[in-house]
Parts: sequence; structure tokens; C-alpha cells
Amino acid sequence: MLFKAATAKKRFAITYFRSMELFIIFSVLITLTAFFSYINVRLLKLPSGISLMLMGTLVALGVIAAGYFSANFTALIKEELSLIDFSEFLLGILLSFLLFAGSLHVNFTDLKQSAKSIGGFATLGTVISTFAVAATMYYLMQFFSQPIPFIYCLLFGALISPTDPIAVMGILTKANLSKTIETNIVGESLFNDGIGVVIFATLLNVASVGIENFGVADISLLFLQEAVGGIIAGLVIGFAGFKLIKSIDHFQTEILITLAMVMGGYSLCHYLHVSGPLAMVVAGIITGNRSKEFAMSDISRDYLGKFWEVTDEVFNAILFLLIGLEIVVVNFKFNYLTEGLIAALLVVILRYISLYATAFLFGFKKKLGNKTLKIMTWGGLRGGISIALALSLPESDYKDIIVSITFVIVLFSILVQGFTIEALIKRLNK
Repeated sequence: MLFKAATAKKRFAITYFRSMELFIIFSVLITLTAFFSYINVRLLKLPSGISLMLMGTLVALGVIAAGYFSANFTALIKEELSLIDFSEFLLGILLSFLLFAGSLHVNFTDLKQSAKSIGGFATLGTVISTFAVAATMYYLMQFFSQPIPFIYCLLFGALISPTDPIAVMGILTKANLSKTIETNIVGESLFNDGIGVVIFATLLNVASVGIENFGVADISLLFLQEAVGGIIAGLVIGFAGFKLIKSIDHFQTEILITLAMVMGGYSLCHYLHVSGPLAMVVAGIITGNRSKEFAMSDISRDYLGKFWEVTDEVFNAILFLLIGLEIVVVNFKFNYLTEGLIAALLVVILRYISLYATAFLFGFKKKLGNKTLKIMTWGGLRGGISIALALSLPESDYKDIIVSITFVIVLFSILVQGFTIEALIKRLNK
């Protein structure tokens, strides 16, 4: 009896101290985020995502450099940051909030007008890019005498092809884009993110079970279950929230309902094995258009907008800082830097090819114009989702190189493309 009591007490102590340790880590993260945001607003005046990722990367490189003088210090920082499972933290928690918050601002009328192009880019464009990147990666790594099986190249193509809506919306808000281009970039990134996660999950299932155990029908069914199921779930969640919000006039409860839609809805999608990201995008669009217009008072609409705007800003800031700091945690190998930079340039080229091919096949190339395709290519940023998917890969001989190359591409995407997208838009507009 005494032994059981002592064991229970010990377990409680371990759980308590672990919880406190996580709380302290998040407290430090929030403090750093606030401090870096202050420096940016006061001095740098860069887009929030770029500045936080840049400063996070510099801090991470400083920690790695400090390891040459004190290995214990670097090991301690790495151990503390390892308590945060970046992949689970983003895909399991942050992603639902950020996608819902982002899709609240999507105007349904604008989306409807660009539905053909957004749908084409998010589906066929992502598939074309996935296979094109996979084939290019397969031969590139053979050239560097580091061959990777084609199934892993496909997984890499799936995780790097979708543009990250979090990075896109965080950086392009001040780029002064035309309404058509902005709707296409944001709409595509919201939906191809969900499609990309579905393609990745399908390929990962195939890789774990073995391609010989899967037929085309099985793969198609798995894909449809995730994608179509996610859209249907989003419609149900969105309209259920609309009905509940319409029946009351109490902004605190209405905000709680939207929180329940995100947290409860995303958890339900995980349980049903359907795409949670797609569900959150659909539910967010319904809430941002139908619920706001027909179910809320002016006061509720104002408070809801402010609540989700602040939530979006805070989570975005934490995410971009974490992306930079993750260099300390991942098994990043600097000898992969050359392959990563070459891959980053090839991914941009292949994105343009996939966009061009999709626009040509669907017949809206002339309507959009070459300028739009160029802006969409350079403005198609990769972010935390690509890193999270790479980190979620099972342990293998190829995981380290995929994670390292993904990291280089994301850094290139946000720091180089993000820095220069505004200048490109001004030049093309001339």
C-alpha cells in the first residue's frame, strides 16, 4: 500500500515538473517573441514573419556557435527545445487556429470568381508539382552520390509543393497586390495546404505498408476519404456554428462557439480520419461570410474579428520564431547546404511550370496573364508546415537529409522570396 502511494506520488511529481518545464519554455518563447516584435516595430520595420524568423535563426546559430566553447550549454538548450514536438505542435494544435483565422478574411464572392483557377492550382497544380519535384530530387541526389528511393522523393515533393498559407498571409499583406492576384495566392495556399497534407498522408501510408499492397483504387479511395471527407466535415462544422450563433446575441458565447468549432471540429476530423486542415478552411470561410453577415450583431462581429486577429498574430509570431530556433533541435548538416540551395531554386522553377501547365490545361492562362503567374510563383512561400511534415517522417536513413534540405528551402523561401516579393511586384507593375 505504501509502495503504491509512493509510486503515485513520484508520478505526480514527474508530471508536475514536466508541466512546469513546458510552461517555462513557452514563457521564454512568448517573452522572446514580444521582445523581437518590439525591436522590429521600433527599429527594423520588416514584415513580422520575416523579422521573427530571421532573429530566431540568428539566435539558433548563436547557440550552435556557443557549442564550440561550451558543449553543455548547447546540449541544455537543445534538450529544452526538444520538449516541444514541433511537428505535433504545429500540425496538431497551431494549424487549426491559423487556417481558421486566415480563412475568416476570405471574401466568398472573390473566391467564387476565382474558383476555377484556385481549384485547379490547389489540386492539379499540387499533384504536378509533387511528381515533378520528386523526379528532379531523385536525379539530383544521384548526381551528389546520395541516392534516395523514389517513394521518399515523392514524400519530399508532397511536403514541399504546397505553399504555406501562414507564411503567405503573414508576408504578403503589405505587398499591395491586386484583388485577383491576392485572392488566387491566398485561396490557393489555403486549399493546396490541405491537399498537400492529404497527398503526404496517403504517400506515407503507402510507404509504411508497401507499394505492392496498394492499388490505384486503394490510393484514390484513401485520398478521397481524406479530402472530400474534410470538405464535408468543414461544411457541417461551419453551418452548425452558424445555426448556434444565429440563435443568440452574446459575443462572449459566440467567440466560444468559434473556438469549439476549431478545437472540437479539428479533433473530430482526426478521429474520423478526414482532413482537418481542409475542414478548418471551409468552416472559416462559412463563418467569415455567412455567420458574420447573417448571424451576428455589429458588436459581436467587431469582437470576433479582433479576437481572431490577435490569436492569428500571436500564434504566427510564435511559429516563425520557432522555425528559426528549430535549427538547434533538428539534426541539421551543413554539408547539405549546397543541395538545399539548388533544390530551393529548382522548386521555384518547378512551381512556375506546374502553375503554367495547370493554367494552360484549365484554359485560364490568358485570363490570369504571365505577370500573375510570376507573382504567384515567387510569392508561393514555404513555411512551418513543410518543416512539420518533414519532421513527422518515420526514422530512416533518408530523414536527416530531407529535413535539412526542407529547412534550407523554407529559409530561402521566407528570407529571400519574402524579402524581395514587394520589389518584384513593383517591377512587374511598371
